[in-house]
Amino acid sequence: MPILISDFVRTLKTQAMAEGFNAIGITAAKLPTEIADHLAAFVDAGHHGDMGWMVDTQTRRASPDVMWPQAKSAIVLAMNYGQGLDVFARLEDKSIGVISTYALHRDYHDVIKPKLKRLAGWFAKEASAQVKVFVDTAPLMEKPLAALAGLGWQGKHTNLVSRELGSWFFLGVILTDVELPHDTPEVDHCGTCRACLDICPTKAFTGPRQIDARRCISYLTIEHKGEIPHEFRNAIGNRIYGCDDCLGICPWNKFAQQASEAKLQARADLVAPSLKELLALDDAAFRKYFSGSPVKRIGRERFIRNCLIAAGNSGDQTLVPALQQLAQEPSALISEAASWAIKELQV
Repeated sequence: MPILISDFVRTLKTQAMAEGFNAIGITAAKLPTEIADHLAAFVDAGHHGDMGWMVDTQTRRASPDVMWPQAKSAIVLAMNYGQGLDVFARLEDKSIGVISTYALHRDYHDVIKPKLKRLAGWFAKEASAQVKVFVDTAPLMEKPLAALAGLGWQGKHTNLVSRELGSWFFLGVILTDVELPHDTPEVDHCGTCRACLDICPTKAFTGPRQIDARRCISYLTIEHKGEIPHEFRNAIGNRIYGCDDCLGICPWNKFAQQASEAKLQARADLVAPSLKELLALDDAAFRKYFSGSPVKRIGRERFIRNCLIAAGNSGDQTLVPALQQLAQEPSALISEAASWAIKELQV
């Protein structure tokens, strides 16, 4: 490389900021063996639920250099998606459906990946390097890499926490076959705090940094394809896509700022959507309403299932006619949830 490596890395970080990223760090494209051991214990305990892809990709997920043997360095980037919303205030109005903060805007894959590709293209040209770009779509453990790269630490809720960004940020990774100087790993600043563990509505945490996804509302409303177990339905409340409780309660989020990227600004119609209107969506209307949103990927069937659980918890008798109509749908997933919701409202 014809320029000093320190100057090159400084320019790389400047380029990343110009693309709209809020933080960047560099570490080795290799994870400690204890990360793989922790993943194995998670899967062996069945805590991954029906996310079969975690089993299928477990070996490659253990470390970036297993997935891509030529990888030498990992460039990890963060982009803030904070909205300045009161996470818990939205849970009080049972007539609305609450969508997780990360999904209130454009699908982050569509926002971050083009930026990563441009940055990686610049890097590959300047460093004569090979690169691979990742935005939560490959068997890569982004959070441990980000902690090693100094972007934050994994809190007791398993999510990354930053002293500058709180917990409201997305991660992207560029792997390269070039050796780069590493940033200093972040240390744990959680201390004795366990607010995130204690607030979980479904008691999904089995201990600090240990989660049983099968009990997690985010898993149940997004990843889980079947009926939501009855034991969790009342605890879900009006959460119809994901859950922000463990993030929202974190004291470090007092330092979080609102997203600066225009495409990550919350859509007004997704902040407090009416359950009555959501329940009326047919497939075409669902696709149109959630065009460009990550919500679209779970499909109408699972989404209406979630809205029906929220309806059953709403106490709103005016929803019963809509529920009765949905109880007649051919989808067993929808009809079962509708029947449950009707019974809850008639108690």
